[in-house]
Amino acid sequence: MKISILRSSTGRRRTPAAVALGAVLALTATACGDDGSGGGGDEGAEGSGKGKIVFWDNNGGVRTGIWKEIIADFEKANPDIDVQYVGIASTEYQSKVDTAIQGGGLPDVGGVGAAMLAGFAAQGALEPLDDRFGASSLSGGLNKDMVESLKAAGGDDKLYSVPTSANNGVLYYRTDLFEKAGLDEPTTWDRFYEAAEKLTSKGRNEFGYTIRGGAGSIAQALDAMYGQSGITSFWDSSGEKTTVNDPRNVEALEKYAGLYKKVTPAADLNNDFTKMVAQWDSGTIGMLNHNLGSYQDHVKAFGADGFRGIPQPTGPDGKRVQVSNPVDGLGLFKSSRNKEAAWKFIEFALSHEENSKFNESAGQVPANLDAAKDPWIEKAEPTKLAAQALSDGSTTIVQLPYYLPDWNTISKADNEPNFQKVLLGKMSAKDFLDTMAGQLNEAQAEWNQQNG
Repeated sequence: MKISILRSSTGRRRTPAAVALGAVLALTATACGDDGSGGGGDEGAEGSGKGKIVFWDNNGGVRTGIWKEIIADFEKANPDIDVQYVGIASTEYQSKVDTAIQGGGLPDVGGVGAAMLAGFAAQGALEPLDDRFGASSLSGGLNKDMVESLKAAGGDDKLYSVPTSANNGVLYYRTDLFEKAGLDEPTTWDRFYEAAEKLTSKGRNEFGYTIRGGAGSIAQALDAMYGQSGITSFWDSSGEKTTVNDPRNVEALEKYAGLYKKVTPAADLNNDFTKMVAQWDSGTIGMLNHNLGSYQDHVKAFGADGFRGIPQPTGPDGKRVQVSNPVDGLGLFKSSRNKEAAWKFIEFALSHEENSKFNESAGQVPANLDAAKDPWIEKAEPTKLAAQALSDGSTTIVQLPYYLPDWNTISKADNEPNFQKVLLGKMSAKDFLDTMAGQLNEAQAEWNQQNG
């Protein structure tokens, strides 16, 4: 088993993810494949194509209902295969998988999005799927850009995960509050900041915006930075130095982080996406940055006409720049003792009807080309607008380096606490971005050396 070890700018050594075996012994003891012995280096077996397989959902709780529905459909169509569902919260998923890679007990199938893919692949935990995919009913039937995105994320041009959906950053806003205040739609960054201030009345517990300060905060901060600065590449022309700490990004982050407690609730400091979404849906807050995944929650809270979800704001030149949102997918773990049955499940889940059903529930853009043409897309405005923005040339995407095995650690565990310090005024935006840039440049240098 190969684990990339990097030396950080502080001189300490670290692995791609911290391993906390004791915290998940109960999970891995019951959520393993046929015999539960598989670790990251276990080659597994094709199996009989029948019997039990274990599926780990990388967004458990949020997507549990729809996955159980898909599993029921699959078991009805394949009565000789039993799928054991294990839902794991998105904030805990990487550590659970990394622990199972180290100690055994990986599932047969699991959610493997672009952001985590390189780290798992570098440890030898994932089965290359190129041959299975090429010979399957899915070949030619899935969005090519999504497939290529996941191939690129693996770092060695192999397909380790089959795409289920694409997400996109969305600016949700309360149409009733904007109309009452006489505000224009927040289609530009200037209008966004104007609305955030005008809709805030702390005495009435009304706020213009909710900022993500807890788990997952870095991606949202990067989106706001690059969206305002207009910088269109994550690396400079040499491909060796990141643009994260470019002075224009520093200025953009200073302005964005300055919103905290001025026009946002104080609770935002610790809010992950579930708490942030719940707060917006139950309170009087003008705007929320999230993605397509929370659309259905907002429909339940306000009705389809009580809010809008539009693409991210544009800059002064009318151009929209946003960071890439990771494509999600399903991966087959190499240690599976029943790879044939596990692949049947992946192929079934990506079929037209099932992929459409999943993405209608999730509010995301389907990977299956036929599913992407289904009528519900027209009715889900944020999904429709996101698909248009990604295809009509109006948006430039800054590709994040998902191929770096340490990307997920750098963008989460290493820097989320520091971003909270920025919000609290205990760390400058420049120091925060310089620290992150040092880690990224080091990781990029090692990756370039290993890959020629």
